[in-house]
Amino acid sequence: MTRAWAFFLDALDDVFGVAWVVFVLFLGSIVFGLLHYFYPRWVPNGLPNFLRRRKPKTTQEPVPELVEPVPLPDPEPDAELPDMPAHVFMSLADRLAAEGRFAEAVRERLRAIVRGLVERRVLEHQPGMTVTEFAHAAAAVVPAIDSPLRSATGIFSDIWYGERPATAEHDNRMRQLAAEVGA
Repeated sequence: MTRAWAFFLDALDDVFGVAWVVFVLFLGSIVFGLLHYFYPRWVPNGLPNFLRRRKPKTTQEPVPELVEPVPLPDPEPDAELPDMPAHVFMSLADRLAAEGRFAEAVRERLRAIVRGLVERRVLEHQPGMTVTEFAHAAAAVVPAIDSPLRSATGIFSDIWYGERPATAEHDNRMRQLAAEVGA
């Protein structure tokens, strides 16, 4: 291939000369660049539709009127954990699991665990406290619940913060952990 290319370039040099070949290549690249830049304008209308690029028709959409935002109501002071007993959270979790909404069921089971610990006065619920902080504080008071509580918060964090898909196994495991904690 290299020898054939060398013979071709030698023959081209003999006929035209290197200067003319470079000039023609340079001129060709300029013409190609201009045709590419002005592409839609130079394509004749007689070409088939698939060869012509069409500009999308732009329609002027009406500008929406500026509306003042409606202020949202102030959240409840205990918005993280609604004031319901633990058994209500557990029955809600059972209903959500029956509907196949396992991520929400896991969340409600964890809420039931937290509410159960608050009801037994292991800890006082403080708004703004993360689940992990609550688990550490509860485990400091009752060391026996440290392992199941850490497992429950791990499952919850993986699903809600790690965005893992929740399954029935996660819900069953949370049910077991809630029983171990005593919720």
